[in-house]
Amino acid sequence: MTRNLTQNLRSDAQDNRDRILAVARETFAAEGLDVPMREVARRAGVGPATLYRRFPTKEALVVEAFSEQMAACTAAVDEGLAHPDPWQGFRRTVERVCLIHVLDRGFAAAFTSAYPRAIDFAAVREQAFRSLTELIGRAKVTGELRADFSVDDMMLLFMAAGGVRHGTPAVARRLATLFLEGAAS
Repeated sequence: MTRNLTQNLRSDAQDNRDRILAVARETFAAEGLDVPMREVARRAGVGPATLYRRFPTKEALVVEAFSEQMAACTAAVDEGLAHPDPWQGFRRTVERVCLIHVLDRGFAAAFTSAYPRAIDFAAVREQAFRSLTELIGRAKVTGELRADFSVDDMMLLFMAAGGVRHGTPAVARRLATLFLEGAAS
């Protein structure tokens, strides 16, 4: 529904909406989800009423702000499932998803639990978990992934990645490498 509304906005209203989302992404990525809505409005250079008119709840703002990251995670899992070597598909998925989570603390928090009632986000997240479960099962069959590994272990990785304060691609690669070494059988 939010996407349909953006097509009918005046250009200044669309500019405000785009600026709000850009500031929200940047702020949540750097500082996490505890930043107040009024602070997002202030940094975006709009009044609180403008922010709330476009995004009536913080949940709505978070879902919209992180839709691209959620799509990137989904694509990473889908590509892992499509890889002809299940272990390599699993490894690549872990590396890509870890990078997304390390570089964006706000997304990591939203993905792991901050807004589980956000219907669109929850549905996509649940599909991602089903796909991850399938990917894990395929990797276990190769004998390269520990038999006791589960999707809960992936949640631990996401939480650890979200806890990284100054994430860089090098930090993400290191975290993914350590995780994969522990996951290998």
